[in-house]
Amino acid sequence: MHKACRIALLGLLLLGPAATAAAAELDRAAVAAALEEARVAGSGARLAGRDLAGLNLSGLDFSDADLSGADLTGADLRRAKLVGAKLVGAKLARARLNLAWVIAADFSQADLRGAVLETLVVSEGMEIRPEEACRFVGADLSGARVTARFHHADFRGARLANLQASVDMRNQSMGMIRTEFTSAMLTGADFSHAQLARVAFTFARLMDADFSGADVTRADFGGADLSGANFTGATLDGAVFEGATLTGARGLPER
Repeated sequence: MHKACRIALLGLLLLGPAATAAAAELDRAAVAAALEEARVAGSGARLAGRDLAGLNLSGLDFSDADLSGADLTGADLRRAKLVGAKLVGAKLARARLNLAWVIAADFSQADLRGAVLETLVVSEGMEIRPEEACRFVGADLSGARVTARFHHADFRGARLANLQASVDMRNQSMGMIRTEFTSAMLTGADFSHAQLARVAFTFARLMDADFSGADVTRADFGGADLSGANFTGATLDGAVFEGATLTGARGLPER
């Protein structure tokens, strides 16, 4: 890119959402330059509303960046750092986030339909502290592929229909790698027709959650609050409900 054009483009990026439509389409170099400029200034990059669809952004550091409403449809965010990033209302359909760092990231109201979120980095250490948990309030993860430890994460009202999160038993030589919603907030979450075999929901808050038609074979709901949850038509073989609150839950066999 010509130096003068790059400087002008970078200026538009740093102006934020009020900039003109000239910055509607960016390339990886321009995004990297904006991130570096913000890092030097000691702040998060302002990329809210930007068109980053389809870009290869793998490995870039978006820590504390504002990506609210940005179009990241089909973007490659593998190994990207999104620590503390704001992605509220962002478009991430079919985006790839394998091995991305999502510590304290906010994906509330984001469109993650068909996205891949496998082996996410969710904490600095082995244990996940509540302040490190990410947020997916009202987000749409329909049909997404997920393998992550979402301990303490906030998925209230999220749409997770047809989520692909079952454990792949063909790839467990190093011990079971599975999705965990331990102590997560999942009130009103929609898991209808999701693949959730062997997923952990221990001590999660699942009031009024919808598991209709889902496969929860050997899933662990130990200690979870499932008040008003709907399991109509779900596959329940070997599912664990020890210590769970089941008041008003539907579709479960008589105990």
